[in-house]
Amino acid sequence: MSFIDHLEVLRGHLFRSALAIAVGAIFFAIYNKFFVQEVLMGPTHASFPTYKWLCKLGHAIGLGDQMCMKDIGLKMQSTTVSGQFSMFFTVIFVGGIIIAFPYVFWEFWRFVKPALSKKELQKTRGVIFWVSFLFFLGVMFGYFVIAPYTVNFFANFQLDENIENRWTITSYIDTLVPLILGTGLAFQLPLAMFFLAKVGLMSPDFLRKYRKYAIVIILLVAGIITPPDVISQIICTIPLMILYEISIWLTAKVKKEKDKEEAEEWS
Repeated sequence: MSFIDHLEVLRGHLFRSALAIAVGAIFFAIYNKFFVQEVLMGPTHASFPTYKWLCKLGHAIGLGDQMCMKDIGLKMQSTTVSGQFSMFFTVIFVGGIIIAFPYVFWEFWRFVKPALSKKELQKTRGVIFWVSFLFFLGVMFGYFVIAPYTVNFFANFQLDENIENRWTITSYIDTLVPLILGTGLAFQLPLAMFFLAKVGLMSPDFLRKYRKYAIVIILLVAGIITPPDVISQIICTIPLMILYEISIWLTAKVKKEKDKEEAEEWS
């Protein structure tokens, strides 16, 4: 195929991906009240599942109601004429991306797939499932763990009792959306390292050698996407470190397979 033919094929994949996102956005638009009131605004209510789990944990370990959360009582405002209207489109667009992610990646995979050999295709079976699984796992972790910590920290942070926290709805969305989507993408680390190892751009020795630097980077990332308190940063750092160790294990497995194949070729 010529370069123009490749662009034409890519255009088709992008068009179908955009159509899938649009369908997902329409679904979110139809049920927008539920997604806005129960999902988007969920971390601002005491009935949020994470707060219930923490309350039960507090009772289980004998702390009583100390870990139970009360309603934040946070009031939000829209300071522009089209603020809530723009928020509506942001919510349904982001929702469309999340719900259509497996299909969008499948379209991307269909575009890349013809360039792979039969042996490479055999070794990448289930890639769509694992990419989608890790993405949704990261999104859920960001929403149920990092988001409530972030909302509570900033809602209760007060320099002076005369200063009232009254957020704009756009700032609330601009905080939560990158946090949740960013966590979903961060959970792709093991698969990214796996494919880099497949093409010879990454090795387990490199990951082991620079583990201490990786820890610093992970701590920085955790510090950026979480509020500045130790507990939330630890909660965010632990899964990222686990993902890094899984990356080392996967790249070591790839290296072992490559060494075995080379040994068979020489024998």
